[in-house]
Order: sequence, then structure tokens, then C-alpha cells
Amino acid sequence: MTASTTAVRLAAAALALLATSAQAAPAKAARELPPRPTVADVLKASKPADWRPLDPENTLYMDLPTGRVIIELAPNFAPNTAANIRALVREKYFDNLFIIRSQEGFVVQWGDPDEENPKPFQAAKTVKAEFTAPIKSVGNFTRLKDGDVYAPQVGHVNGFPAARDPATGQAWLVHCPTMIGVARDTGADTGNGSQLYTVIGHAPRALDRNITVVGRVVVGMPLLSVQPRGTGALGFYDYEQPEQRTPIKLVRMAADVPEAERNKFEVMRTDSATYQAVVDAQRHRGGPWNKVSPGKIDLCGATIPVREQK
Repeated sequence: MTASTTAVRLAAAALALLATSAQAAPAKAARELPPRPTVADVLKASKPADWRPLDPENTLYMDLPTGRVIIELAPNFAPNTAANIRALVREKYFDNLFIIRSQEGFVVQWGDPDEENPKPFQAAKTVKAEFTAPIKSVGNFTRLKDGDVYAPQVGHVNGFPAARDPATGQAWLVHCPTMIGVARDTGADTGNGSQLYTVIGHAPRALDRNITVVGRVVVGMPLLSVQPRGTGALGFYDYEQPEQRTPIKLVRMAADVPEAERNKFEVMRTDSATYQAVVDAQRHRGGPWNKVSPGKIDLCGATIPVREQK
């Protein structure tokens, strides 16, 4: 027997012994996570000062046959685009237009489906792109400590998920689900707010700083996310099959609706200690159902609570 053969047999014997020991040792039970406050617990303990009402001058009501979608604009990030959208709404541009696109895992888009003979409007035909805004102009930034792949810093500004780069002095809204973007052509300044979309699937963060993001859907996402998927390229509905499109009954500024007829919703203040407790409850999940707590949260996973005023 050679020395190499002896070494191989000894190694095989050692492996067999380890396998036998592993089979004999009882498996360790997973350590039970201790209970921790849930998001529901935090919300139940919240105070009135933790919430803010929607500003009627920056709130849109979009009425579909199935119900109302409520959108909050973010003029601190896109002041000129927000102003043009208000102008479009006040001239009733969106009334009787359509949801024109529904792409699986991506976006739902609405506006005028007729590119050859579009509906006329008096608002600006183009608005200079507002992909970013100066950090100093957007308001108080509450930083999320978990880090991010797409931006040096991420967090929240007045109820909107945002990012910023101190090196350039710029901030921007990010493409989380529910966020509202302004459709455009190849040119950066070709959007005007007459066609808008919201993210219904994953967070397409590669679009950040490539499209003007002007707000988010606060209430009514289920009405948009269940739209039948378009059969054309990129989820657009076939122009020859108009029955595929969902009509928009009307869009109004909340400020133009009699106060008694307005929806009364509040958004949690993202600069409040209570919202930080909400984020922490999502970051550190307790037992007994959870077996592993991630200890981290990504920006788009940090949900922003909304409630109807009593």
C-alpha cells in the first residue's frame, strides 16, 4: 500500500466519522424572535400631530367608473410641472380621456390615445424637465439609515420617498410604486403633464433622474393596478380596439370641489418620531410568525401610512 493510498483512506474514514456525528447530534431549534411592536401598534399609539392633511391645492381627484383615485402633487420637486398639471385639470383637459396603457409589473398610464388628432389644451405644450431639484428647495429631508444602491442618500421629504447627492447639491423623487411620473419623448423637455403614469410593479429605479416625478397616488392604487393589461407594445391598448381603454370621468383639484364633498385623508408626517417607529417596525420584525428579522429596509419598502379623518 502506498503512502498516497493510505492518506486517501484516512481522509475517507474521517469524513465518515463526521457524517455519523452530525446525524447523531440533535438539530438546534431556531431561536424564537421576541415580540416587537407592529406597524398597527405604532399607528394605534400615534398622536394628531403625527399626521398632516392633504393640501387641496396640490391634491387631484381622478374619478374612474370604479371609484376615485387621489393624487398628491410634489411642487417642491417639480414646481413648473405641477403648475402645468393644475392648469390642465382646471381647463378640464383630462375629462373623458382614458387610461391608455397597463404594462404588467411596470406602469399604468393615462392621457389622450389619439396622437394624430389630440385633444387641444391651453396649458404649456412643453415644460423644461425637472428631473432633480436643489437640496435647499425641497424641504426637510429625513434620511433612511439603511443605505441604497442608486443614490448616495435616501429618505423622505414631506411624505414622498426621495434621494439626494450632497456632492452635487441635488435631490429627486424616486420611482417607488405609487409614484407619478410625466411621460415624455426622447427629448428631456418633451413632457408637460398631459400624459401621466404611476408605478404598479417593481420599483424601476433606473428611471430616477431620467423622468420628472411629480407626486404619488395616496388613495386608489387598487383601481389602477387591476386595469386589464394592454396587448400592444409596452402595454399600450390597441388603438383599433377602444373598448380596451378605461374612461376617465373627470379630474378635479380638491380645492375646486366644495369642502363638504372633499375626501378627508391624512398622511403621516415622515419627519415625525412616530414615522421612524413605523419604519423600525418594518425593519425589525418580531415573533412569533416571523422566524428571521431582516434588520434592514429599502426605501420603497418603507410604506407611508394614510388614514381617513374621522
